[in-house]
Amino acid sequence: MRRKIIAGNWKMNKTPKEAAEFCKMMKDKVSSTQVDVVFCVPFVDLFPVLEQLKGTDIGVGAENMHFEDSGAYTGEISPLMLKEMGVTYVVLGHSERRQYFNETDEMVNKKVKKALDVGITPIMCCGETLEQREAGITIEWIRIQIKCGLLGLTGDEVEKVVIAYEPIWAIGTGRTATSEQAQEVCRAIRQVVGQVYGDAVAEKVRIQYGGSVSGKNAAELFAMEDIDGGLVGGASLKEEFQQIVHYQK
Repeated sequence: MRRKIIAGNWKMNKTPKEAAEFCKMMKDKVSSTQVDVVFCVPFVDLFPVLEQLKGTDIGVGAENMHFEDSGAYTGEISPLMLKEMGVTYVVLGHSERRQYFNETDEMVNKKVKKALDVGITPIMCCGETLEQREAGITIEWIRIQIKCGLLGLTGDEVEKVVIAYEPIWAIGTGRTATSEQAQEVCRAIRQVVGQVYGDAVAEKVRIQYGGSVSGKNAAELFAMEDIDGGLVGGASLKEEFQQIVHYQK
């Protein structure tokens, strides 16, 4: 039985002071023995968030990282820096990184490999645009992203990767894929992992849905067979996040 994982992706929101105050208020409210809970926060918020969540079961993740340990990469953050701080997760290949910062499948693949090398769990994102969905190529597009993102990994490594399916047309728009649409793509992701790495590996991989997840739709989405939690954007910045974490109540 795959354990659900619900991760908040704060994006470029909350100053360090705001982050500390929010986590102080929320840590007891989102503590859970039923699911894994993670806050993925801006780099400058990592230290105060780690301090506030010390001693809890809530994981802390970064929203990106470089694929080199060190070097002349002005403005970048290395995986070793994150590891030493105590960061345990990192979001990689988010559609906003791909769209605004020209990240490619090859770059995402390098980052996934590096995260695993240093012992940080990668949350690898994939998703299609509205135009791609309307053209009927959603599944083909997602299959390519998954194959490229996991290229060169062993089955044991793939089992440690969290895959987040986020239809780009549903991110921050208030539009949400129906539970059936989300399940269809998450099932296709599990199938392509199975084709490459075997069914045993595919059954262990956790696949999240992201895209306007809310307290109102979380239970229906997470009830789907191949949806193992959510990568939550805007709602993770508010008290509503506790409703998503405790969706079973």
